[in-house]
Amino acid sequence: MRFLFSAMLLCTLSLQCTFCGEETSASPPPYLKPVPPDALMAEPYDWELSRRAVPSVTDLVLIYGGGHHRTPYEWDRERLSDYVTYTDPDGRTQWLFDGFLLLEIMDPDGNGGSGVKFADGYTYDGRPLRSADRAAWQRLIDYCFGDDTGIGALEDAVAEAAAHLGAPAVKRRVVVAIPEPIRYRDVDSKVTRYWGSVDGEALDFSDANDRLKACKWFIDTVRAEFDRRKYAHVELGGFYWLAEKDSDTSGILGAIACYLDGLNESFNWIPYFGASGARQWKSYGFHCAYLQPNYFFSESVPESRLDEACRMAEEADMHLELEFDDNALESRGKAGRLRDYMSAFRRNGVWSDKRLAYYQGGQSLRTLKYSAAAADRELYHAFCSFVVSRPIRTSRCGPDDMRGDPGRVRDVAPAVDLHRKGPEDVF
Repeated sequence: MRFLFSAMLLCTLSLQCTFCGEETSASPPPYLKPVPPDALMAEPYDWELSRRAVPSVTDLVLIYGGGHHRTPYEWDRERLSDYVTYTDPDGRTQWLFDGFLLLEIMDPDGNGGSGVKFADGYTYDGRPLRSADRAAWQRLIDYCFGDDTGIGALEDAVAEAAAHLGAPAVKRRVVVAIPEPIRYRDVDSKVTRYWGSVDGEALDFSDANDRLKACKWFIDTVRAEFDRRKYAHVELGGFYWLAEKDSDTSGILGAIACYLDGLNESFNWIPYFGASGARQWKSYGFHCAYLQPNYFFSESVPESRLDEACRMAEEADMHLELEFDDNALESRGKAGRLRDYMSAFRRNGVWSDKRLAYYQGGQSLRTLKYSAAAADRELYHAFCSFVVSRPIRTSRCGPDDMRGDPGRVRDVAPAVDLHRKGPEDVF
């Protein structure tokens, strides 16, 4: 079955979004030419066609990996197991996160040691990084699909948990970040023909259609890997747009969104607080957008930012991101700021009603869990309890939900006492 999605269609003054049912105004960007008819031809796999709608998750944890500056470098089964299940102080084990966002922003050792960035604007220790080319994008894919690391390790971790708890109602869902097709190779150059080729044609990123082709190549390569590996416990839950503001890529987002919609794959975004285009996320075609409050990191940001972010998210029909890193350790003084997120999200109805994404640095959840300090371990339990007890996890509408109402979560399997095994244990 083939679906034709032409970017020419998306750049008319009246853009009808099949996934949200709303008509929005859009002006065609001057640099977006009509896409050739076959450029965005979606060919879903059988497992994509069998979906009733675009997949969703309630609790999406960010898993950074692929850059050689990260220690440890690989995500193995042992590391990922701490994100798959949670055991409370009474010994009861429950499923923890149902979604895993795999992403990377840079590899300082890529490109022969000069370093590459996967989204614009990043440097490393003050050193500019070159825009990632096709080879770097492929290395990122290879990193994700290790047999004993990455998605393979997640598969093993979920399988191990399911052997004790019984399988959850739906597979754990993996969301993969699409690198930004950055227009220029270097910050101080105008070189746009650097990325590589698709189907023997060298791409020029001054042409928006060539940037679309690069994104389609990445999406299709990831999908092909999922199809080939046929995981039993995890599935592709969609894609994430790595650039945290619309900036230079707003003109291609609608075409990518419609392509993914035709594949029954979700398209997700997490813009930072005040990011350009954040409030307009629906007009770009995203199925789900989470707002970063950006409160945890700077003491100069008042606690009122959290309430403000909750109000903004409600007004824009967005979801929220909860943020922390190793500075949440008692010895580093920011444990209270993590608790502030949990309190604010509860009093503003976010905890009960919204989907949440979780930024936790490199592996700060594990840092809290295995800390020698009792206060850190107590915070770990408070955080995990916050996640597993969310009322949104008890909706029984079914497993797929995001087309037709991108602002409302439904079709989410419920949380249960997974210390018991039985047919009712479905989350």
